[in-house]
Amino acid sequence: MGRTVWLFLLMLCIGQAIAHESRPAYLQINETAAGRYDLLWRTPVLSGMRLPIALRFPESVRTVIEPVVSELNDSLIERRVIDAGPAGLVGKRIEFIGLQASITDVLVRVSRLDGSLSTTLVQPAQPWIEVAATPGPFSVAGAFLVHGIEHIVGGFDHLMFVLGLLLLVRNGWMLVKTITAFTLAHSITLALAALGAVHLPGPPVEATIALSILLLAVEIARKNRGEASFTAKWPWVVAFCFGLLHGFGFAGALAQIGLPQRDLPLALFTFNIGVEIGQLMFVAVVLILRELLLRCRLPTSARLYAPPIASYGLGTLAAFWFFERVSGFWS
Repeated sequence: MGRTVWLFLLMLCIGQAIAHESRPAYLQINETAAGRYDLLWRTPVLSGMRLPIALRFPESVRTVIEPVVSELNDSLIERRVIDAGPAGLVGKRIEFIGLQASITDVLVRVSRLDGSLSTTLVQPAQPWIEVAATPGPFSVAGAFLVHGIEHIVGGFDHLMFVLGLLLLVRNGWMLVKTITAFTLAHSITLALAALGAVHLPGPPVEATIALSILLLAVEIARKNRGEASFTAKWPWVVAFCFGLLHGFGFAGALAQIGLPQRDLPLALFTFNIGVEIGQLMFVAVVLILRELLLRCRLPTSARLYAPPIASYGLGTLAAFWFFERVSGFWS
């Protein structure tokens, strides 16, 4: 009966994945001279329409070069140059008009002349940001810890792989070894890629991550039929191998945020800790829900059909992601 609860959990996660369709907007601010900044403002395009969010700067900030807009498949890119005076943007407020009426966020990345870098996630509840001075170590650590948690919580493909491991492994000690192997592996490749030691192109990595979930779903279906397989016997080995691949996916997200050169090891470490916290939160929620649902009386049909439906549902979702990402190679 314990396996039947996974159908509910899988459908819950699939619903979240479908509902979370909006991508964050992105504002990059590069200081090129005292008080002078290059701006890149990217807003998502959803169903052919630009997300209705506009930038508003203080009156003391003047535009030096008027905005130039270029169109991509999924977003609009606006570039401009501004002058904020001798004091620069420090202490000044940038507002995002219309953000409070949306369900998306804005990732703001500020690069300064001294080489320092800060990133902030602006949410609809507070649709503005005050540009701070050069951030200290505690501020960098806190920001990248939050980025790591937010990335894994919003990274549904990674969570689906973890869910697949939970579906495959039912022994408590083996589950601990499997999750630990996955964590260790993606931590290794995340560090290597973020430090520039290894580089893989993003689109093939994302497509292969989807393929790893599909292959895991096949192994779950085989185990449900009582067939022996290497994955069922040695799940921690498979989790480690696929974890190396998933680490490159985390590194791609971290590259979009950018690492501060002065605090690079600290930012990388806290981002990875944030990813692990988010992953453990997900595992804990799934196991708690499993225990709660185990106490419920489920009909015989649910006990019979839930395991294959769960594995086929996971595989179908992964296959959709795979073909969608492969088709994006030529977009």
